[in-house]
Amino acid sequence: MFDWTDVKAALFDLDGVLTPTAKVHEAAWARMFNGFLERRDGSGFEPFVEEDYLRFVDGKPRFEGVRSFLESRGIDLPEGDRDAEPGDGSVSALGNAKNEIFNAVLSAGGVEPYEDAVALLDHLATTPVRLAVVSSSANAVPVLAASGLLDRFEFVMDGLVARDRALAGKPEPDTFIAAAAELEADVADAVVFEDAVSGVQAGRAGRFHTVVGVDRTDSGPALAEAGADIVVSDLASLIP
Repeated sequence: MFDWTDVKAALFDLDGVLTPTAKVHEAAWARMFNGFLERRDGSGFEPFVEEDYLRFVDGKPRFEGVRSFLESRGIDLPEGDRDAEPGDGSVSALGNAKNEIFNAVLSAGGVEPYEDAVALLDHLATTPVRLAVVSSSANAVPVLAASGLLDRFEFVMDGLVARDRALAGKPEPDTFIAAAAELEADVADAVVFEDAVSGVQAGRAGRFHTVVGVDRTDSGPALAEAGADIVVSDLASLIP
C-alpha cells in the first residue's frame, strides 16, 4: 500500500499514464518515418518499429525524437525552422508532419482516459495533494480536454511551456522540477508517474519523493532498471 502521508504534489506524465494516446503517438511516428524512409530509400527501406519508438522517441520532446532516430540511421538533415511546413526537408518539417498526423487521428477518434487513472484522480481530489501534468507533447492540453481531464490539474507543463521557458526535456528533470515549483512543493514532497524510460530517468535525476513506473506495455523491468522506485500496472492499486 502506498503511503501518501508526506506527499504534497503528484506529477503525471500524460500519454500512457493518464490516456492511451501513447499508441496513437507511436502510430503517428511510424507513419511519418516510414513514409520518409520509403521516399528516401525506396521499397527496400528498414522500417521504423516499436523498438525504435521506445529507444529513440518515447517520452522525448518531438524534435529531439526526430534527431535521435535520424542519428540512429546515420541520416543528417538540417534543423530547419520550428514552424516549417510538414515535409521531409528538415528535422522540424518531419516533426511537424508527425504532429499533423497525430492531430488528425485525435480529431477523428477522441480519447478516453484509463479507468484506473480516473479512479486515482478521484481519490486524490479528496486529499490536499496538488496535481500537475508534465508531458513532452505539445498536444497535452488538447488531449486533456478531449479526455475530460483538463480541469483536474492546476498546472500543465507541456512541450510548448517547456520551450517558452527554455527547459530541457526528459530525461533531464527540469520540467518536473518546474512543475513541482508551480505547485509550491519541494521535489522531496512530490511523486512522479511515468511510463517511459526517459521520464523515469528524469524523475530519478530530480531526486523526487517517489518515482512510480506505470507499466502498460510489459515495460516494468525497463522502468525498474531506469530507476523507478515502484512499478505498477494499475494506478488504482495506489489508492489506500
